[in-house]
Amino acid sequence: MSALSEQEIQRRESLNELRKLGINPYPAEAFDINANAADILANYQKDKTAYKTISIAGRIMTRRIMGNASFAELQDATGRIQIYIKRDEVCPGEDKTLYNTVFKKLLDIGDFIGVKGYAFTTQTGETSIHVSDFKVLSKSLKPLPIVKRDDDGNIYDGFTDPEMRYRMRYVDLTVNPEYKEIFKIRSKVINTMRSYFNDQGWMEVETPILQAVHGGAAARPFNTHHNTLDMPLFLRIANELYLKRLIVAGFDGVYEFGKMFRNEGMDRTHNPEFTAMEIYVAYKDYIWMMGMVEECLEKITLAVHGKSTVTVGDHIIDFAGPYEKLSMYDSILKFTGVDVSKMDEQALRTTCKQMGIEVNASMGKGKLVDEIFSEKVEDKLIQPTYITDYPIEMTPLAKKHRSKEGLVERFELFVNGKEIANAYSELNDAIDQKERFEEQLKLAARGDDEAMAMDDDFVRALEYGMPPTSGLGIGIDRLVMMMTNQSSIQEVLFFPQMRPEKKNKVYTDDDFVALAIPAQWIPVLRKMGFNSPAELKAANPNKVFNDLGGMRKKMKLEITMPTKDEVMAWFD
Repeated sequence: MSALSEQEIQRRESLNELRKLGINPYPAEAFDINANAADILANYQKDKTAYKTISIAGRIMTRRIMGNASFAELQDATGRIQIYIKRDEVCPGEDKTLYNTVFKKLLDIGDFIGVKGYAFTTQTGETSIHVSDFKVLSKSLKPLPIVKRDDDGNIYDGFTDPEMRYRMRYVDLTVNPEYKEIFKIRSKVINTMRSYFNDQGWMEVETPILQAVHGGAAARPFNTHHNTLDMPLFLRIANELYLKRLIVAGFDGVYEFGKMFRNEGMDRTHNPEFTAMEIYVAYKDYIWMMGMVEECLEKITLAVHGKSTVTVGDHIIDFAGPYEKLSMYDSILKFTGVDVSKMDEQALRTTCKQMGIEVNASMGKGKLVDEIFSEKVEDKLIQPTYITDYPIEMTPLAKKHRSKEGLVERFELFVNGKEIANAYSELNDAIDQKERFEEQLKLAARGDDEAMAMDDDFVRALEYGMPPTSGLGIGIDRLVMMMTNQSSIQEVLFFPQMRPEKKNKVYTDDDFVALAIPAQWIPVLRKMGFNSPAELKAANPNKVFNDLGGMRKKMKLEITMPTKDEVMAWFD
């Protein structure tokens, strides 16, 4: 753990001083709240007889101490509001400690306090809270980053480094509260979809995350081991096969919002842990599902934006149906001029090479077609577009097409160049399903680590009979990205996956002594913020020399001041 900064040391000293005054910096009892910042700011001016007995709590975000009275900004979950504290009102008796010592000296920006008082309007016309009493609720030990805003609200010095924001989301959303809107929209997207499904009479269910057989998608799984059962398990890559077991069991419609896990690459649209919604409805097909998707997505867009259109990057996307439909083969023909519908595996491999698409020996016909589509078509599908009727080799779980040999009844929905939904007329022929799994095993033997495993229990379930069914999966994270106009999946996840944080080495006094620095000056350098020789060497030698003189005077040190040449030698 790195050495404490001067501010962190001071905050710990303030913590101890609060305790000496008999104030618990982390009280256990509840603090009753009857108002919030947004409500007061929105409604006080409409009715100035209201808000006479306010109890509110939040973080101190700014302070202006002006002798016997002070202003501060309090931030709660709904926003910020100004508070006004007058010494003789919060300390009506002889003892002025609560104001003079606690508020002015021992509290810091970032601390949580609860205040009681009433709303009023300042001389500058700002709705504020006149505090009659306050209570310390939680002492913060680390200073918050300072985010500066001008009078128009523009940020010009903020907590903006993406890695720090994603790693310390608790800090990010405190000092950049505008990002909370993304996650409010995320919640609205999920709740709107859930309400729509519930209104149709479909049931929300839960299925296993730890699975003995990884199935339901073509992806590389995360492996784990159960000690008691002494067996390997996988974090699910999809919940499809379990949901279809429930259709076998007699439910007409089931859906699940759940985390999926795929041991694959990370980029701006992929996180190894992501949220998907999957739904299965009996006695339906993929054509019916297209209409359902259009109705559902339009409802979501209306709930979030009040209209069917949303701005995504440079495009205005219209989620009102009907959406354009193109078969997989027709889309490749449209954007490349090449008809791959009659090609065998070798011809597809040659075509990929001619198009500059990398291939390997493990790729079968389905993977080769998918590579051509991904490289040459996908990013051109801006408005919502259904890509339909995939080669059978690409989709082991979909029903064979009712009229087109070699294809399956499947669609994917593409928006702004990204796939956000995938649906089938589900395969319910147990014999056909087993043969498809066996083909996947052959691909796995060729080195395809995304090929599906044989799931004998699922085949057995189908043998008991599954009615005609349509299934759909929607990537919630990507959908939220579009609804919030975000280009990175990390922006719509509270806690995206990150590389391990590099721990700072703790440097001892000996590391400084090695630079010929006198031992008595090392604590002074640390107090100046230099916790490593590298940090010191990165500083300006002349400034360090001058600051040492200032610190010697400020701290009233009776130690010999090093000469300028001696200080310069530390930087050699």
